[in-house]
Amino acid sequence: MTYQEVLAASRTCMGPYCKSCPVCNGQACRNTMPGPGAKGLGAGAIRNYQKWQELCVNMDTICENAPVDTTCELFGRRFALPVFAAPVGAVKLHYGDKYNDLEYNGILIPACAEAGIAAFTGDGTDHNVCRAAAEALAKNGGCGVPTVKPWNMELVKEKIDLVKAANPFAIAMDIDAAGLPFLRNLEPPAGRKTVEELKRIAAWAERPFILKGVMTVAGAKKALEAGASAIVVSNHGGRVLDQCPATAEVLPAIVDAVGGRMTVLVDGGIRSGLDVFKALALGADGVLIARPFVNMVYGGGAEGVKIYVEKLRAELEDAMGMCGARKLSDINRSMLFGY
Repeated sequence: MTYQEVLAASRTCMGPYCKSCPVCNGQACRNTMPGPGAKGLGAGAIRNYQKWQELCVNMDTICENAPVDTTCELFGRRFALPVFAAPVGAVKLHYGDKYNDLEYNGILIPACAEAGIAAFTGDGTDHNVCRAAAEALAKNGGCGVPTVKPWNMELVKEKIDLVKAANPFAIAMDIDAAGLPFLRNLEPPAGRKTVEELKRIAAWAERPFILKGVMTVAGAKKALEAGASAIVVSNHGGRVLDQCPATAEVLPAIVDAVGGRMTVLVDGGIRSGLDVFKALALGADGVLIARPFVNMVYGGGAEGVKIYVEKLRAELEDAMGMCGARKLSDINRSMLFGY
């Protein structure tokens, strides 16, 4: 199969929300919720995508004609690309009946590992979502990152213990999920967490703790204080707060504030290897991509994941070679026009 054939196949089995568009830019799904769309006006996902497109790269081919190296290291593990599949939960609700979460993760996790990257897994009100993710991770040697929502502290501890048994190389929390409707008005209260609470959660993890959903310098500094080993600059795909800035807009300041002291990842509208290059040029250590991986699994299963990762790698290699970067550490802001 080709990438376009996988997309075409996914259009035959996705639910009513995602359209498996030729370019996943948030235009067609817009403010369709639940589903892949964004909150309010639906502009959040669109803005995320658009801001990466507004960045232009500086071509420089007066350099050594040597192979480029796209490999990276995260928490002692080596990966073929600085790209990770982002957490997605409740796929049957959001994307269609073809798969449940156990089936989806059962395809995604080993396919990502086979392709040389790793998958983050999701969580949801149905506790079987988290359990299914843990089971899939355990079957694949813990090669992935379970992501726990900010429930009340007792439930967070319970879920951390559940996923920890799968021996993942890191554990994440999407703190921005505090804005999702199903977390509001829960008893005991769920959602926002203090630095002190996050310190306890990081200690429970007993391995690198990743805090996803940081959009300000102040938030990044609080994550560092809380003991997070990494953050993901993310606005939850525009699904939790309308009229946020795009992740590309806030990333440079966050990197300048905490880069070098913790790993900085970013998501939101990243679709191509060229987008990955731009994120690294702004200072990110790696990226997460969500919705396109869902399309790939629904349209092509493990083969779809492999095809997409190969596409990203080829595009990243091309961008690096044409901009004078032989390895990821060579990529810097001077390779972006206007920086």
